[in-house]
Amino acid sequence: KVPFAQPSATTSWGGPSQPTRRATKKVFHKIMERASLFSKQKRKTGGILIPVAIFALGMIVVRALKTPNSGLLSALATRTSMRMPVTTAVGSSISSHSTPGDKPHLSSFTPRSSSPRTSASLGRSMRGLSSCKASGLPIDLKGKKAFVAGVADDQGFAWAISKCLIEAGADVSLGIWVPALGIFKKSLEMGKFDESRKLSDGSLMEFEKLYALDAVYDKPEDVPEEVMSNKRYAGNSDWTVSEVAKLVEKDIGKVDILVHSLANGPEVKKPLLETSRQGYLAAQSASAYSLVSMMQNFGPIMNEGGSVISLTYDASNKVVPGYGGGMSSAKAALESDTRVLAYEAGRKFKVRVNTISAGPLGSRAARAIGFIEKVINYSYQNAPISKELTAMEVGQTAAFLLSPLSSAITGQVIYVDNGLSTMGLGLDSPTLVDAKEEVVA
Repeated sequence: KVPFAQPSATTSWGGPSQPTRRATKKVFHKIMERASLFSKQKRKTGGILIPVAIFALGMIVVRALKTPNSGLLSALATRTSMRMPVTTAVGSSISSHSTPGDKPHLSSFTPRSSSPRTSASLGRSMRGLSSCKASGLPIDLKGKKAFVAGVADDQGFAWAISKCLIEAGADVSLGIWVPALGIFKKSLEMGKFDESRKLSDGSLMEFEKLYALDAVYDKPEDVPEEVMSNKRYAGNSDWTVSEVAKLVEKDIGKVDILVHSLANGPEVKKPLLETSRQGYLAAQSASAYSLVSMMQNFGPIMNEGGSVISLTYDASNKVVPGYGGGMSSAKAALESDTRVLAYEAGRKFKVRVNTISAGPLGSRAARAIGFIEKVINYSYQNAPISKELTAMEVGQTAAFLLSPLSSAITGQVIYVDNGLSTMGLGLDSPTLVDAKEEVVA
């Protein structure tokens, strides 16, 4: 630590302390000795450039001695205390505070210390990074290959996640439920998605590949005859999880990003007490085990340092009447599996696994439950942030979790719900009207 880094090292008028001034005077004398030496050596050849430059540098030091809290003084004193050449100190200070094309000036020199003043300046700089597009902290996924399972239209979370990944530079391939693939392709070709395909630069996002996928089945021999003969599956092949993983590896090679946005509960409208075993297990299979299956098959074709995310819901640990059929249990299983897979896949494949607990969104899939509008209104009335959640907010969070910026985050449930999950009571309840008025007052 350098003396001037401590508050006690400054004088009452805010200038450099005695130890700092002494250290800098030594630097000045060294510079003048070097200038004299160069003058003698260059006198015969008439060369004066180097001594003049060194003399000018010495004058800057003198000026710094007279200037309170001089950033250059701090840089010089720091490097001197470390017994490094002065030229290294100045060059380092310039390079660390300038960008290509900038002309360095004295005001750009700042001390490399942990002083309160430096910390405050850093805080102000960080507050300016309001988005991923900000200079200095971009989400850069250029060259990364992603596979997103669960896109069926342009309304849900999976679409928003895909769009954010493409905005960040990733190449995205989609796994689409077999019966929905034909409709999706036709809508894409007819331009029905063009408005929501627009990227920030005005271009339309393009997908690398589209694959038919039914994540309920791991391999061809698992598919029952009634499904194979179903006309909604006609004309498609190689759509089980293991087959799709092989196709992806063949077509695009290893992947860096895996997104699981899959859920289905055939008896979701039934209370748990009325849910059949078949319906309960179907919800578990489609909504939870499908992630395990995807990790088993895609894990071996993922690059080290890759990332996996899924989507969950707060009903995993709270009672949400109407969200039945075993779906709340399936989401709880998904979150538990996320933690276990984070450990196992982290050790085996060197990848990270997280899940996003998203708030209510009026997507086509959510509307099938039947009361999504009421849940959205409940969130608006009771969440700490009173606004509707957008799919892009979840997409942006996903882009962060799938990027190197979150390289130390794994096995976590990340809530993106305007803070609704933090609330223990609904403020719009008639029994809490008086309490709510007191809080507002």
